Amino acid sequence: MSNNLLLAFYGDDFTGSTDALECLCCAGAKTILFIDIPTEEQLQKYSGLQAIGIAGKTRSMSPAAMEEVLLPAFQQLKKINPRHVHYKVCSTFDSSPTIGSIGKAIDTGVFVFNRKFIPLLVAAPSLGRYCLFGNLFAKMGIGSEGKIFRLDRHPSMSKHPVTPADESDLRLHTGKQTDLPIELLDILQLSKSKNELHQIIEDFTETQSSIVLIDALYESQLLPIGELIDAYADTGTLFSAGSSGIEMALGNYWNTRQILNAATEWELPGKADPLLVISGSCSPVTTAQIAWAMMNDFEEVVIDIPAISNSMEIENKIESVVFEIIASLQNGKSMIVHPGQKLSENLSAEITGTVLGLIAKKAVIGTGLKRLVISGGDTSSYAARALAIEAVTMIAPLVKGAPLCKAISSDQNINGLEVNFKGGQVGAADYFGVLREGRL
Repeated sequence: MSNNLLLAFYGDDFTGSTDALECLCCAGAKTILFIDIPTEEQLQKYSGLQAIGIAGKTRSMSPAAMEEVLLPAFQQLKKINPRHVHYKVCSTFDSSPTIGSIGKAIDTGVFVFNRKFIPLLVAAPSLGRYCLFGNLFAKMGIGSEGKIFRLDRHPSMSKHPVTPADESDLRLHTGKQTDLPIELLDILQLSKSKNELHQIIEDFTETQSSIVLIDALYESQLLPIGELIDAYADTGTLFSAGSSGIEMALGNYWNTRQILNAATEWELPGKADPLLVISGSCSPVTTAQIAWAMMNDFEEVVIDIPAISNSMEIENKIESVVFEIIASLQNGKSMIVHPGQKLSENLSAEITGTVLGLIAKKAVIGTGLKRLVISGGDTSSYAARALAIEAVTMIAPLVKGAPLCKAISSDQNINGLEVNFKGGQVGAADYFGVLREGRL
């Protein structure tokens, strides 16, 4: 089993984890995404696995809390012995020295895996994420026609309520989170020969472990990057960090080697009307999507999460909200449940996600709902746990970066539920309409 495992990733939130799941499945890898660290016994239940993921919640944690979670996770993944272990982060590199520190995650990975070359690939051209001379650029909205901005000037990411992007040079940004040296394999060097690239890396890592940030602008550049980093896994598990660009690069390379065979056709799941959306996202992209939905036969319930979470009668508060949602769903109305402007009060991701997840669970049980959308990267991991989801598999890639999945749960009310995890920056204005119709 372990010898056949090409890659294991640990995602810093649930929405980003399903992005990596999609890349691996589309590359042809049989993959399952767990919510907690799987044991060898759990893995034996799923024959023929080629990749696994763990949907964590470290994006919203302090460095000390991250280390407490990541250290045993990485140690367990090392025992499983995959070819690659990837710490998967958002392609907008959401992090800071105090919250979701990617530097702390890399430090922990270096301690466990003891590798000198730590690839850091954040660019994901198909998602509208580009890295040039170490600087990250991001399109406004994945799967949209939005403009491209340098990260520190991005209308959404520069104003993120928890980890606002104030630096686009990822070497400087990451350097505030780790003491490891951070080198750059820049866009011009990518055209060099294999031997020259390996020599550059050898020079970078000659005296100590080093993070090597890798530029990318075009999708075609991911194939040689995948070949480059995969070569370093020949001597043992290679630890890397970055966006789903890692899965894209390796998947492309493994396809050319026929280690994997890319999936070319997916059966569309079809319409699920009514649709329930719970959203903890404060992104202007999501705000525009909610506005579109309200003009296209969705109804909304704006909830006061501070009042609910501070109440001594939290179950009663939730029940009153759920009663309204169930009534509308049973009348065939698609619903969006969100905190509205209350998000500006800097509510914790744990509280927001948990309350939304509990509301969704009761609504699903009360209606037998077929499909659920969970929007918001910071809150998604907590919502998934409140829903008692244990793992997910992919159904279809409806929107790039946010596939439709099937929930696996010991709770039979949740097991088999179609669920979609949407990051705040993902999708065009009609995103919720696409998910309701079940179309590409």
